[in-house]
Amino acid sequence: MQIIDLSKPIQYNKQDPWFMKVKIKHKPHHKAKWLIRILGLPFKLFPKNFTGWADDTIQKMGVHSTTHIDAPWHYSPTTNGEKSKTIDEIPLDWCYGDGIVIDMKHKVDFDPITVDDIEQFLKNNNLVLKPNMIVLIKTGRDKFNGTKDFHKIGTGMSAQATEWLIDQGIKVMGIDSWGWDLPLPYLIQKAKETNDAELFWEAHLVGKDKEYCHMEQLVNLDALPFTGFKVAVFPLKIVGASAAPARVVAMLE
Repeated sequence: MQIIDLSKPIQYNKQDPWFMKVKIKHKPHHKAKWLIRILGLPFKLFPKNFTGWADDTIQKMGVHSTTHIDAPWHYSPTTNGEKSKTIDEIPLDWCYGDGIVIDMKHKVDFDPITVDDIEQFLKNNNLVLKPNMIVLIKTGRDKFNGTKDFHKIGTGMSAQATEWLIDQGIKVMGIDSWGWDLPLPYLIQKAKETNDAELFWEAHLVGKDKEYCHMEQLVNLDALPFTGFKVAVFPLKIVGASAAPARVVAMLE
């Protein structure tokens, strides 16, 4: 079996905007010696060649800062009139299944992915969506991951395309762009230019009426065939959270 990592590294990157910054403190081995001494073990009773243990503290990391999966709670407090699921309430059987890659690398920045785009791709490649597949939207924008403009560029899903995938029985989908919608700064600009209150965050807000999860900031989708693999995307079990970092992997026999 070949396992392909679809998750970005979790590390400090000075190019990230403030809302994506990750800060981790790495504690060297020798620091643990003093902790053990304070807890009551004399130095003379330390094991031979004991250097202590390394330790690390995540000092700052938003649940949306790196490769992650959003829960319905992120989009709205209710889904179709019922309380939305938080990330710890997501059924685990949603998080493992057959994967399919939808190649949208031809889409230019700020041109939304439509239902017709997806249907044409499936037809051209003789592919069929099946309920409970995990759909991965490949835009190629992961090459900008870690740059200061990552969140400002790329394509994104339309509300109609998102709803269409849900109607095919898809519960989990993901993208290799910064976000699921068109870039946030672009949406803000266009909403102000057009005075259109329905434009902003339209794909996310499908989750108000139809339950689904999506992943953002995936990487390495170029390493996958269109089908013939499994995807695992198990989030950290953070009680009450809107999302959680996940180690997303694809498995090919």
